[in-house]
Amino acid sequence: MCASSARRTQLDASRRSSSVADGFSLFSDPAIVAMRVNGELRDLATEVTETDTVEGVTIDSPDGLDILRHSAAHVLAQAVQRITPETTLGIGPPVADGFYYDFDPSEAFVPEDLKAISKEMARIIKQGQRFTRRVVTEDEARAELAGEPYKLELIGLKGASGDSGEDVEVGGSELTIYDNVDPKTGEVQWKDLCRGPHLPSTKLIGNGWALTRSAAAYWRGSEANPMLQRIYGTAWPTKDELREYQTRLEEAAKRDHRKLGRELDLFSFPDEIGSGLAVFHPRGGIIRHEIESFMQAQLLKNGYEFVNSPHITKGSLFETSQHLNWYRDGMFPAMHLDEVVDAEGNVTKPGQDYYLKPMNCPFHNLIFRSRARSYRELPLRLSEFGTVYRYEKSGTLSGLTRVRGLTQDDAHTYVTEEQTKDEIKRQLELVFETLRGYGLDDFYLELSTRDPEKSVGSDEQWEVATETLRQVGEESGLELVDDPGGAAFYGPKISVQARDAIGRTWQLSTVQLDFNQPALFELEYAAADGSRKQPVMIHRALLGSIERFFAILLEHYAGAFPAWLSPVQVVGIPVADEYGPYLDEVIERLRTWGVRAEVDHTDDRMPKKIRTHTKGKVPFQLIAGEDDRSAGAVSFRFRDGSQINGVPVEEAIERIVTAIEQKDPATTAWQV
Repeated sequence: MCASSARRTQLDASRRSSSVADGFSLFSDPAIVAMRVNGELRDLATEVTETDTVEGVTIDSPDGLDILRHSAAHVLAQAVQRITPETTLGIGPPVADGFYYDFDPSEAFVPEDLKAISKEMARIIKQGQRFTRRVVTEDEARAELAGEPYKLELIGLKGASGDSGEDVEVGGSELTIYDNVDPKTGEVQWKDLCRGPHLPSTKLIGNGWALTRSAAAYWRGSEANPMLQRIYGTAWPTKDELREYQTRLEEAAKRDHRKLGRELDLFSFPDEIGSGLAVFHPRGGIIRHEIESFMQAQLLKNGYEFVNSPHITKGSLFETSQHLNWYRDGMFPAMHLDEVVDAEGNVTKPGQDYYLKPMNCPFHNLIFRSRARSYRELPLRLSEFGTVYRYEKSGTLSGLTRVRGLTQDDAHTYVTEEQTKDEIKRQLELVFETLRGYGLDDFYLELSTRDPEKSVGSDEQWEVATETLRQVGEESGLELVDDPGGAAFYGPKISVQARDAIGRTWQLSTVQLDFNQPALFELEYAAADGSRKQPVMIHRALLGSIERFFAILLEHYAGAFPAWLSPVQVVGIPVADEYGPYLDEVIERLRTWGVRAEVDHTDDRMPKKIRTHTKGKVPFQLIAGEDDRSAGAVSFRFRDGSQINGVPVEEAIERIVTAIEQKDPATTAWQV
């Protein structure tokens, strides 16, 4: 059992809700670093009453890890200002697996700076400074932080919840400052604007932390703002958990799809095209084709109909769908077209704004609305591999996992209210079956619920939609995790979170319920009683986007795709040139079965050819020399270096074809 699992098992017994009288008995457990008071996170020093409900928060829980990492971010900032007092502070939130803090230093950080900062952090942690919370007025905060221009900007955001981490500073209903207090003298060593909570003491940060890198970052994530310097770090409850994380990072670096994409000649991002816009090379194109073909077969088998829509449309369509109200910042700027001007320069026909489409759903609504519909046609399942365009900020682009041009395996299903639950259940079953077909089989579900500030529709509709998704999720038997406020503006979402070969979690398939788009587009169908009714709309993305799923599979398999997905499935390697024609005949027979096969006729020596194609992740190498040719046989060599000699050609062909047809990631030609 890994250290984190052992610790978690040890701590589970101490997690429970209680009244304040029982609650204080929890706090004797050193693993409890904060508490929930009536559902809200609070420091352990918070005063509570007999009527409060108190729950201990352990350091290894999601909330506890955030508190640990946020506390480490404060120590990072304190260390930076001890070394360079003139450096001003941005924000320092916890993030997935770690934390960061933004700074405005006189000079950019270099690796040697991080070493010095780490040493200073270690001294602060060892000192055991207390994190002490104070409520302050705006005037008091401005006076105390007069030398911190970025903090002064945040003070005016009190009560807001920002998208770039500023809610860790001023996200509550009151302004608070945290003092880092010397435990011996009681003197304040450092202070920061922060909503908290924090660990009771810096000493609880322990030795399971490390600074990882520095990078440039725009203040509050906007290119219109100044460029700051960001230092990233990670923090874990124990040193062993830190080492486990660092090992995962090393493995992830080996599997990085951008690195593998170059090495295996799969795709690229030419500067001439633009940021976030990929081209797939022949070998990458084959993998992509196989991904799409398998999914298309699954869709046809499950009653989907394929449609197609253009890449560009008048802005009025997105006004109807409300994407321009809610998603404008994520869209490419408008193109003003169709304007007619006479010889004198007078506009005789006004132009219109056209947009590259960020979503396919409005187009599918128009297809539904193109003629009268009957209840007998429902469920109507429309599917499209539609390329969409989203203006992601340059700092957020990341290989194929975050691009500006992406192809969605998009589907929109129109159902009656009575059909809704069964259809969602059916779609989830399709998702599980399809993902398992690609070799992903470790799932849990996440339920994203309404953000009242970023949504449309009635409370009743949202409640019904959310409860329907919750019921289906619970009945699936998988773990169901809440994602408060994570829904799209038009309806709640249930998403499939899949773990890859090294334990990382990826959001893949999503199913969203939508009572709003049908109303906005005035969609109707003729019910059995002759009345006109509005359908319920289900948005479903099976893989998310083809580009992102390609990257996930590439990293999951570390480039060694199962035989059915491999761009080159078989390479023939002659021991000497004279055996090339013999292998040509074998390879040609494999090609008649649809196998992607070739013979290496280069001038390289046989050992180098073997190394080249092993490095290229080819599943099967067929080697032939005099003994093989005389016997009408070949020798099999696999990616792991194992080899089987003297296999009759007929048997070799049968085994290769069967291994490919089975689509089993774990099956080699010798296991069928």
